[in-house]
Amino acid sequence: MRISVAERVFPLKRSFTISRGSRTEARTLVVTIGHRGAVGRGECTPYARYGETMESVAAAVECLPLPVERRQLQELMPAGAARNAIDCALWDLEAKLTGKRVWELAGLDRPDTVSTAYTVSLDTCEKMRADAAAHSDWPLLKVKLGAGSEDVDRLRAVREGAGNARIIVDANEGWSAGDLKEIAAILPKLGVEMVEQPFPAGKDSDLAGISVPVDVCADEGCHDRASLEALTKGYATVNIKLDKTGGLTEALALRGMARRMGYRIMVGCMIGSSLAMAPAVILAQGADIVDLDGPVFLAEDHFPALRYEGHVVHPPEAALWG
Repeated sequence: MRISVAERVFPLKRSFTISRGSRTEARTLVVTIGHRGAVGRGECTPYARYGETMESVAAAVECLPLPVERRQLQELMPAGAARNAIDCALWDLEAKLTGKRVWELAGLDRPDTVSTAYTVSLDTCEKMRADAAAHSDWPLLKVKLGAGSEDVDRLRAVREGAGNARIIVDANEGWSAGDLKEIAAILPKLGVEMVEQPFPAGKDSDLAGISVPVDVCADEGCHDRASLEALTKGYATVNIKLDKTGGLTEALALRGMARRMGYRIMVGCMIGSSLAMAPAVILAQGADIVDLDGPVFLAEDHFPALRYEGHVVHPPEAALWG
């Protein structure tokens, strides 16, 4: 068994902004694992918010003792981007060695298409209104907020442009308790169904004293099953991302545990390519909310890529992954 890791940079069609900053490209790491004439691939996006760099994640991949099986990986490495890319590469490798698709190996039903949200990047009211209007035929818009006193105006502008689209909001840990109290009352009036991670992870207890008339979703506050067990009250939904869980193996286990505990399921992504999104499409089957629009923002992608027909995402071809 041999393993390699290589950086891949995908330019974006335009700048993408959240409360923590802007980017004009997606920098990812592609892990390739070869064994017995077959090659498996997985991709991750190291995230500075979780203390990851391109260099640290690549080093963690290169230090992995070989050979390794997917089940061993969960004990050898912590959750995070490095384990995600390796885990997904091992799933892909096993599919190629056995001639089966990943969902067959996982004991899952054949996947169907999923409907993804479109993300309206944080910007001026005018630009956010225009972006929402340009995508008002998408059933669900996810609005990036978390940048101060203009958030209410931004949200109103998006509602004006969004037509009949459903709306969810992502503050990316950018609000204080005062911010949420101010905006909470207008959320249902503007047709907002959910607020994602309003407070920084670790300050979730602030939710206890605030009446929020819509669902609240944990993102940065929920990575894997261990963090789910410690999650504070106040959340109705958890956002499962492969780069947080450390791969499809843990993500499937987290999804099952969250459902048993009564949480609604959201499957999300970092800005990334079709190779990163492919296993997430398998995970997203039956999810309450799907946010897998990462490749929509890329100026270029892998070939073959996932097939997007507007908001409809098709399962991956075997030539791409799994």
